[in-house]
Amino acid sequence: MAPSRPKRAPGATATAPVRKRVDAENRDGRIRTGGPLLPKQVRYQAAPRPENRQCTSEARVPSPAVAQALDLGVHERRPLLGYVMVWTAATLFAVNGTVSKVILESGLSSFQLAQARATGALIGLAPALLLFARRTLRVRLRELPFLALFGIGGVAAVQLLYFLAIQRLPIGIALLIQYLAPLLVALWARYVMREAVRNRIWAALALALAGLALVVQIWNGLALDRWGIAAALLAALTLAFYILLGEHAVARRDPFSLSLYGFLFAALFWAVVQPVWRFPGRLLGDDVSLLGNLAASELPLWSLTAWVVLLGTLAPFVLIVAALRHISATKVGIVAMLEPVAATLVAYVWLDQALTAPQLLGGAVVLAAILLAQTAR
Repeated sequence: MAPSRPKRAPGATATAPVRKRVDAENRDGRIRTGGPLLPKQVRYQAAPRPENRQCTSEARVPSPAVAQALDLGVHERRPLLGYVMVWTAATLFAVNGTVSKVILESGLSSFQLAQARATGALIGLAPALLLFARRTLRVRLRELPFLALFGIGGVAAVQLLYFLAIQRLPIGIALLIQYLAPLLVALWARYVMREAVRNRIWAALALALAGLALVVQIWNGLALDRWGIAAALLAALTLAFYILLGEHAVARRDPFSLSLYGFLFAALFWAVVQPVWRFPGRLLGDDVSLLGNLAASELPLWSLTAWVVLLGTLAPFVLIVAALRHISATKVGIVAMLEPVAATLVAYVWLDQALTAPQLLGGAVVLAAILLAQTAR
């Protein structure tokens, strides 16, 4: 005789089927947060490492406010659109190098241009977030030291050293050296964080050293400006620092608010180092030559500075973040390697900055090294 089932009390509900449905939703890789289904882990520039046990599930899941502001619900992935976004961003960054070079040759110093870029980006980004994603700007007091370090040691330092490098070096070479940052990040992950890194990192390191030797023409006793090379190498170090800080921060904060606070602390830093009232604002109204093959043409200096802020900073950033909805962070990093190539081409066409055959070969070798480093983690 089969055992009889226990009778259900009046008004009771069946819990097992509900629990099964909840488990099925969790196995689907999504979590309910009171709104639409959201991915368990949203990846931006780089995903937080699985070994990081301090990250809670709440930290890995964006809040409903962030999701609504960034439109991170269920959406159709369009890889081709993602690649086009990254290509466009890399091209804008590439043109920005030559525009920055023209500005630096027209009266503004590297320090003043770095201040204008950070302050202008803050002014451009803050109203949008205040209007559409104000809740994402909430910050705890204990976060402020980290955000200040990110803004000063990351944002401000990277921009300043990049401007110092392109002021003394051909733009393409400065970018090639700065783009060694992914290799430095992979080495840091291997020896400091003890992460598993593929053996290809050693091939990447060897190729990078060989390529740099060709780029700087070491057989001629460093034919390039030594201060420029030093600035580019420091730019690579600070860019690696910026990447590592950002990789840690996006586990708990969305990239838009993180960037806003980065620009905020960078702007505050520059306001202390060189007060705003000392900025040579009168120069912005001057018409300046575009130099090189466009020397006969002139534009107001303020319009070139506006390009650096809007089309050379904010627009590429938004495009890259949007592209991450369609392609992975690793693919974004690889496609973004178009920037040194495009920057070299733009500088050649606009400023007549030509590289020698060994330098072009060295550049190709360095790009191969960066590609290996990007896929080593």
